[in-house]
Amino acid sequence: MITKKSYRLFTAYIMSMRTSYNNKSTTFLEKDIEIKDPIHIFEKWFNLVKSDPRTVEANAMCLSTSTKTGLPSARFVLLKGYSKDGFIFFTHYTSRKGQELEENPVAALTFYWEHYSRCVRIEGAVEKLPFSKADDYFSKRPYQSQIGALCSDQSKAVSGRDILEKKAEELKTQYKEGEVPRPSQWGGYIVKPTYFEFWQGQTDRIHDRIVFRKPGPNEPDGVLTHKAEDGWMYERLNP
Repeated sequence: MITKKSYRLFTAYIMSMRTSYNNKSTTFLEKDIEIKDPIHIFEKWFNLVKSDPRTVEANAMCLSTSTKTGLPSARFVLLKGYSKDGFIFFTHYTSRKGQELEENPVAALTFYWEHYSRCVRIEGAVEKLPFSKADDYFSKRPYQSQIGALCSDQSKAVSGRDILEKKAEELKTQYKEGEVPRPSQWGGYIVKPTYFEFWQGQTDRIHDRIVFRKPGPNEPDGVLTHKAEDGWMYERLNP
């Protein structure tokens, strides 16, 4: 049982947790963005993080979805490709995220790279990829990952891990390496961005937040909103 004293001490400890980010010598300024295109900036940041030996999974991203009534859910998945067309990931269509995307095909992606105190948020509409894309990627997955996908009815209840392990062993006797079929309920999605936010943390908490989005009426105005490349505009937000 948590006492009032321990609760106060624990709360005070959490409140005191604070880390240093960047300083004024490494601010993220509009004038330093040589090509004002969100995909170009994402690629520049992503490649920097990916090449850093401290990074475990540069392509890990939080995928947020919601039901048609607005009930949200979030989980981490792996980015498996990106271009001007959008950001790609693969999963089970029958999972919770798959069901939510079926009834409300919009999503948000969040990348956080702590060694650089940087975060990228992306929002957009979501579409399923052709099965040919899913087949191609599934065939390149490690054998154990293929078996794992085939034995899982993702997000559904199961009585114990032993059930899954037994099913996986049965599938291994049925399918050798190079023979595992893609599960019919497993495929790819592409998030087609309409909004990017590039965040860089500052120790003084005056964080840098630069947003790229599609212009609305009378935008850009040249004061708060500015013209960017490829039909985008950009603006700075208060931290």
